[in-house]
Amino acid sequence: MVKLYDGGVFLLNGETLVPAAEAPARLDAQADPQEAKKGTMAYSILQAHNTSGSMESLRLRFDAMASHDITFVGIVQTAKASGMTEFPLPYVLTNCHNTLCAVGGTINEDDHMFGLSAAKKYGGVYVPPHMAVIHQYMREMHAGCGKMVLGSDSHTRYGALGAMAIGEGGGELVKQLLRDTYDIQYPGVVAVYLTGKPQPYVGPQDIALAIIGAVFQNGYVKNKVMEFVGPGVSSMSTDYRNGVDVMTTETTCLSSIWRTDGDTKAYLEAHGRGADYQELNPAGIAYYDGCVQVDLSSIKPMVALPFHPSNVYEIDALNENLPDILREVEKEAARVSGGRAGYTLTDKIVDGRLHVQQGVIAGCAGGNYTNVVEAANALRGKSCGAGEFSLAVYPSSQPVFLDLTKKGFVADLMEAGAVVRTAFCGPCFGAGDTPCHNGLSIRHTTRNFPNREGSKPGNGQMSAVALMDARSIAATAANGGILTSAQALDCWGSVPEYAFDKGVYDRRVYQGFGKATGEGLVYGPNIKDWPQMGALTENILLKVCSKILDPVTTTDELIPSGETSSYRSNPLGLAEFTLSRRDPGYVGRSKEVDKLEKARAAGEDVTALEPGLQKIYGLIRSIPGQENTQPAETEIGSVLYAVKPGDGSAREQAASCQRVIGGLANITQEYATKRYRSNVMNWGMLPFQLEGDPAFEVGDYIYVPGVRTALDKAQSALTGYVLKDSGVQPISLCLAAMTENEREIVKAGCLINFNRQRAGR
Repeated sequence: MVKLYDGGVFLLNGETLVPAAEAPARLDAQADPQEAKKGTMAYSILQAHNTSGSMESLRLRFDAMASHDITFVGIVQTAKASGMTEFPLPYVLTNCHNTLCAVGGTINEDDHMFGLSAAKKYGGVYVPPHMAVIHQYMREMHAGCGKMVLGSDSHTRYGALGAMAIGEGGGELVKQLLRDTYDIQYPGVVAVYLTGKPQPYVGPQDIALAIIGAVFQNGYVKNKVMEFVGPGVSSMSTDYRNGVDVMTTETTCLSSIWRTDGDTKAYLEAHGRGADYQELNPAGIAYYDGCVQVDLSSIKPMVALPFHPSNVYEIDALNENLPDILREVEKEAARVSGGRAGYTLTDKIVDGRLHVQQGVIAGCAGGNYTNVVEAANALRGKSCGAGEFSLAVYPSSQPVFLDLTKKGFVADLMEAGAVVRTAFCGPCFGAGDTPCHNGLSIRHTTRNFPNREGSKPGNGQMSAVALMDARSIAATAANGGILTSAQALDCWGSVPEYAFDKGVYDRRVYQGFGKATGEGLVYGPNIKDWPQMGALTENILLKVCSKILDPVTTTDELIPSGETSSYRSNPLGLAEFTLSRRDPGYVGRSKEVDKLEKARAAGEDVTALEPGLQKIYGLIRSIPGQENTQPAETEIGSVLYAVKPGDGSAREQAASCQRVIGGLANITQEYATKRYRSNVMNWGMLPFQLEGDPAFEVGDYIYVPGVRTALDKAQSALTGYVLKDSGVQPISLCLAAMTENEREIVKAGCLINFNRQRAGR
C-alpha cells in the first residue's frame, strides 16, 4: 500500500525509480545526486524565488501571502510597529476562523473591521466572514503553477496547483511585508510516487491518512518538501488532489508540490486563471532524498482515531477489532485528561458495531466541491436518523455553496437531515460543533489533537474526534451513526463538472492590492499593542516554570484554540490561557518571574524582592569565571521544558504568549516543526536543545553565561548550570543552526525590536 525507500532514489523520465544504492550499476556515471537534485520541481521553483545567490542558503521572496482573522491583527500590528507603509505583495486577509461573532461581545467583528481597514490602508485583499475558508480562496484566486505562497496557517498548501506553499508563524509574514526574506537551508526533497487509481469509494482523506500513518512517527519527511510524481497523479481530479495535498501538513513536511497536467490546466481555466498554468514535471533525471511509493488502488477507507492524524487504521480492520483498539485509545484518553475527566469508547460498541455521536464535513480538507457532492450522492433519499447522531456540512466557499445549491446537492443533504452551513474553519479547531461530553465525532477536517474539538478536561468535559473521508462519514450517516466504510455503498463517482462563479467574490471581496489609501486603522477595544520586550543580556537566569515529558506537545496544548480565539488580538489577555489545558499553574509561575525581570529592568534590587535569589547568586558566583556576576546585569526569565513541542498550528501565539509573560527560552530534545522554532526565535526566546535527560524540576533555576557572545560567534554548544540546594550541576545546551538575522532578533529581544533598530527608531 505505502512503501518507504531506505535512502535516496533517482527518478528517470518521471516513471522509473532507481534506488541510489543501485545507481552505479543501472545508471550512467553522470548520475550525481548533487547535480540530479536540480531536476526536481522543487529545485526550479526555489531557485526562481531565491535572492541569496546560493542554493544552499536560501533567502526566499513569495508571490502572495494569506492570513485569517486569528492571526492577521497581530501580523499587521507587528509590521506597523516595524515601519511598514504598504503591502508589497498581494496579501489576503480572510475571516474564516473567528467568523462567528457570538462570543466576547464585539471582539470578533472588531477584528474583522480592523482587517478591512488594514486592507484599505496598506493595499490588501479582504474576504468577509462566511465567504470562503482561507485555503479555498487561495486555490480559487491566487495559487498558480511555479508560484510560492506564504501563509500564517499551518495548512497553507497549494501543491496540487503547482504552487509551493508554506505555513509559518506571523513573524515570517512580517518579514515579507518589510521586504525581507524567508531564510532556510535548502530542504530535502522526498518523492511521493503514485501509481494506480483510487477505488471509487476511496476519497482524498483516505489517501492522505495512509501516507500520514506511514511517515509521521519516523519523521521521514519532517521539514522536507513532498514532491508528488508518478502516473497515479493523473488518476485524480485537481479538486481531489487538493484534498490530499492540504493534509501533507500533518506529516510535518515543509511544503509540497505536484506535477501538473491537463486537469490542472482545466481547473485554473475554470477559475478564470488559465494564464497561471504551466506544465511542471521532474527533469529526465531527478534525485530525491527519499521516496514514499503509494499504490492508490490498494488504499482502503481509513480512520485516524483520537488523538492524532497518524493514529491510522483501515475502517474494516477497526470494525474487526473494536474492543482491543478502542481500549488503547481509552488509555491515551486517560493520560490526556490527567484524571480530570473520564472518556470511554468501548461503551459505544452496540451489537458489535461502533456508534458515533456526530459527523462533520468541513474546511479546506472536507468542504471541497467533490467531497460534498459524493456525500450528497450517498445520502440522497436516505436519513441521518432522529437519534443522537448529527451531521453538519460546510462547503468551503460561497462559490462552491452556490453551485451545490444550483445542482440540487444542498437539497439532497438537507432532506436527509444534514445541516448545511457557510464556509467556516471552526470545526477544525474547536470554535464550532463541539461534541457532547464523552462523545465521538467523525470529521473530514484536518486535525484531531486532544481537546482541539473544544472540550475542557479541566472542567470535567471530554470528547474526541476521529478523522475520516466525507464518503465514509456519509455512509455512516446513512447508517444512522453506526461507523460504516464507504465501501459498503455503491453510489460513487457521479460528480458533475464544477461551475465556478467569480461574481460572488466580485460583489463582496475588497480587492485593494496596489491601491493603498493610507487611511487610519479601525481599532476595537480588545485590540492591543504588543508589550515592550527587553534586549538579551550577556548572562541569563532562567526559572523552570513547566516541565512536560509527553513525547509530543502540540501547539493546542501550548495555547488552546477554540474559545481563546477571541483574545488573539490582545497579547496579554490571550497569554492568560498559556498551557491552561496542560499545566494550569504555568501562567502564575511565569508571571512571578516576569515581575522580577521588570523590577530588574527598572533598576530595583531583585534579591531584596525575592530573598531566595541571594542564595542563587551565591551559587552562581561559585562557578569559575562568574565570581563578579551582578543581578542588575543578568536578565531573568521563565523557561519551558518539553520533549518535542510545536506539532500542529503555525500560529505564533504558541510562542508569543510565553514571551509576554516572561518567557526567555525553551529547552527541548527537538522541535516538532520548523515553524514553532521560528516563532520562538522571532519572539526573542532562545531555542535551546538539551543533550540528555533534564536534570531539573519546576522551580529550579538555570544559569546560562555568555549567551550573547555565543550568538555573536554562531556558537552551538553552551554550558548551563542547574542551581539546587545540593549545589551546582552543569548541563549541556545546544543552539542548532540559526541564521544571522535570527541571532540578531533574539539578541534584540524580539522581531519588533530588531526591525526598529535597523530603521533607527
